[in-house]
Amino acid sequence: MIGKFIVIEGLEGAGKSSVIRLIRKTLAAHNIESISTREPGGTPMAEAIRDCVKHDWEENVVVETELLLMYAARLQLLINTIKPALEKNVWVVGDRHDLSTQAYQGGGRGVSDDVLASLREMTLKNFNPDLTIYMDVEPEVGLKRARGRGELDRIEKEGMEFFKRTRKRYLDLAGNDPAIIMVDANQEIELVHKKVKNVLLRYLS
Repeated sequence: MIGKFIVIEGLEGAGKSSVIRLIRKTLAAHNIESISTREPGGTPMAEAIRDCVKHDWEENVVVETELLLMYAARLQLLINTIKPALEKNVWVVGDRHDLSTQAYQGGGRGVSDDVLASLREMTLKNFNPDLTIYMDVEPEVGLKRARGRGELDRIEKEGMEFFKRTRKRYLDLAGNDPAIIMVDANQEIELVHKKVKNVLLRYLS
């Protein structure tokens, strides 16, 4: 048997971490073994890349440099963690995957679809999540929550227009792909969790 790959997406402050805990708890209640991952990160090398991506450098971080680092970390995680787990029938619950790059680097940074498609083909081939839940949150709401967690990283410090472009791309992508389930993450956490759990239970049935 092959495990399933469930991905949780969304802007900063969307509540992805608590939703991932909820999903893993629900899977455990159904006797399904799971692990969680995050992107960028999830392996020793990918975590080092994560630190590099999020560090507030005293130099201009070129858009293409950031993009290549994202795919480098993603490929390390895919080959060394995600695929081996799935092959052992262990489900993987991911905090972000390729949809984040489509939204952040594509929508936020303005990287062309052709460039993104080329890098995706080189690294991921035809690999896709089995289920993606997009936690939609207004940028103002999400960033307020993120600030409440502590100091912001380099990407979280981007201007509001960046996050508005990123959210728009998320919404465009989710609206054109029936495999992406959208949840209103502006609501109270209890309502969000109820919706996510219902989505998961429908998927499991």
